[in-house]
Amino acid sequence: MGIISIEKADHLFWLGRYTERVFTTLQTFFKYFDRMLDRDEQAYKGFCESLAIPVIYENMDDFIDKYLFSLEDPNSIYSNMMRAFDNGVILRDELSSDTLSYIQMALDCIEYAKKHANALVYDLQPVKDYLFAFWGCLDDNVEDEECRNIIKCGKYLERLDLYMRLDYPYPYVEKEFNKFLNRLHKIRIGYNIGEADKLIEVMGLKENWVERRQDGLNALWNIF
Repeated sequence: MGIISIEKADHLFWLGRYTERVFTTLQTFFKYFDRMLDRDEQAYKGFCESLAIPVIYENMDDFIDKYLFSLEDPNSIYSNMMRAFDNGVILRDELSSDTLSYIQMALDCIEYAKKHANALVYDLQPVKDYLFAFWGCLDDNVEDEECRNIIKCGKYLERLDLYMRLDYPYPYVEKEFNKFLNRLHKIRIGYNIGEADKLIEVMGLKENWVERRQDGLNALWNIF
């Protein structure tokens, strides 16, 4: 196993974060999309508040268009998918072309839906499928265990952050917390042990962890 440079480790870590961010926020968007169409056109404001996204959207239609497809909106699905792709291209030698191709296909799917979408949920579902395939291909094609661990550390940190923000039930949060800790202890990158201990303390409250949600999020953000 070779030594991974700080720069390369950073790209691996953020590749994990951005791919997960696209996956979970798109999944959550689908739920809010149904709510906006069926009951509450203003539901997107609650979505933005949960994710600490500025409400820069004029109305429901503006939110749907910009949040999904705007490259100028740094919080959009498209922007985050582009960042994942940019990190992936730099890591082509580590990932293999086959693995990277699934990120490319997810990006192509978003770009196609932007131009031709008729049924958004149906047209964008393949993005999630391609990301599943990317993660599976990662395990199969990337021989360097340290590379896989860094990507997955970023992935589970992002998922834990999002699940905490989006009020997932405690068993779901606990599951991702355990996955994150498992990868954190395997990577050879320095991290703040004190902040990790604070996060462990908050999660140790089990269902009552929500009383210290912000403490937990602050610890998570400051671990690296």
